[in-house]
Amino acid sequence: MDFELADKTVLVTAASKGLGFATAKAFAQEGARVFLCSRTEPALLQAVEEIQRETGNALVYGMVADVSSSSDIESLFAQIHQVVPGIDVLMNNTGGPPPGDFDHVNDEQWQQAFISNLMSVVWLTRLALPYMRQQHWGRIVNFASSSVRQPIDNLILSNTLRAGVAGLSKSLALEMAKDNVLVNVLAPGRISTDRVAQLDKVRAAHLGQDEAQVRHQSESAIPLGRYGSTKEFASMAVFLGSAANGYITGQTVLVDGGMVRSL
Repeated sequence: MDFELADKTVLVTAASKGLGFATAKAFAQEGARVFLCSRTEPALLQAVEEIQRETGNALVYGMVADVSSSSDIESLFAQIHQVVPGIDVLMNNTGGPPPGDFDHVNDEQWQQAFISNLMSVVWLTRLALPYMRQQHWGRIVNFASSSVRQPIDNLILSNTLRAGVAGLSKSLALEMAKDNVLVNVLAPGRISTDRVAQLDKVRAAHLGQDEAQVRHQSESAIPLGRYGSTKEFASMAVFLGSAANGYITGQTVLVDGGMVRSL
């Protein structure tokens, strides 16, 4: 399948590892110009070098930015505009908020999660949209979590803020359809990342079990019987963010191996 990405510019946030890195690499493999951003410069530079080496695509750039800072995001777009007029594809990815139930999450954590996981999407989208609307073409994919369909125990911050991202995405999809800007949510289930490994570790400590037991229990609840790979997630991200997707907007797409049982 031709994704028609050779002349497209893609921005992937939180891209130095995990889902963001895999997604940036997948777009680079398709010949897109790819901008990665991350808070940590050494990890970001390593990610860019690795993607360039493994894909043979020299049009891969790294820019340091903290998406929980509106000024950082403005600076990020100013740097991008020095290279290209704007971006065609926006992959909004942020690190998940810390685990915890309602009784053990304080106001500061609520506020930080709100800024990092919801307002970052607002700020990034606001700066990306003018160019997309001008050229009457754009793709926005907001990374969330399977919790938008089925809340996850001990993740009240994620359950709440990811649902907000889903609501925002649906509203944007309706508003931007006339401009041929398609907006979707991509919701991972149990994908093998550092984040999921950390959550398994926290759960194991809470239950007094070892991590292998916890992982086995999680895998047993997944019809495909295993955790997904970041490459499998990234493949769907590329499709939704490409010209191959011409008629899917306002949707939440689960990449979860059948784990979520809701319709």
